[in-house]
Amino acid sequence: MILPIIFATVAASVSAHLDMISPCPRYNPRGEDCPPLPSGESLDYSMSSPLGADQPLCKHTTPWPKPAASWTAGQSVTIKLAPGGAAHGGGHCQFSLSYDGGKTFVVVHEVLEQCFGASQSQRDFTFQLPGNLPSSDKAVFAWTWVNAIGNREFYMNCADVSVKGSGSSYSGKEMTIANHKGYPTIPEFGGNYKTGIDLYKNAKQITVS
Repeated sequence: MILPIIFATVAASVSAHLDMISPCPRYNPRGEDCPPLPSGESLDYSMSSPLGADQPLCKHTTPWPKPAASWTAGQSVTIKLAPGGAAHGGGHCQFSLSYDGGKTFVVVHEVLEQCFGASQSQRDFTFQLPGNLPSSDKAVFAWTWVNAIGNREFYMNCADVSVKGSGSSYSGKEMTIANHKGYPTIPEFGGNYKTGIDLYKNAKQITVS
């Protein structure tokens, strides 16, 4: 029957959110240039879903066996999200690095308020990494997003990367976590894109090394 097929297709497209595909997040089946899966792990076909209430940061805590990308401090990098998906009115996005296996993250770039542009169609983000980042073969890069419209959710995809730098440490804002168990709730924006902005602006300064 045609109608059930149409309804199923529409439902699938509505439920699809957004996920990062480059650098390849842990276990993303549609990521670009992904390393081989760690032993005992499986591909995750729900990468575009928000973090569950009891899921840890990054969702998957076992890293790729080798970095998904190799970066140099000061270079321009492009982060890619999968095309299409539901942008939920945009919202606040951050791009962060961890040097302690994903326990703490320092922000290296952010796009607040209208993360995906006025048309909600932006899926690639190019920015320059700080020039004084320290080196690590086991850094964790995170894209995070708090949506403007819909259920109060926190989206987070993590990729293992290597960073070549000359700094001994790097100081910046701590990554903001909201709409996740144990953290503050940012309500629906209701057209006010300054909603929750104070949590981002007043984030504490941390140092990673």
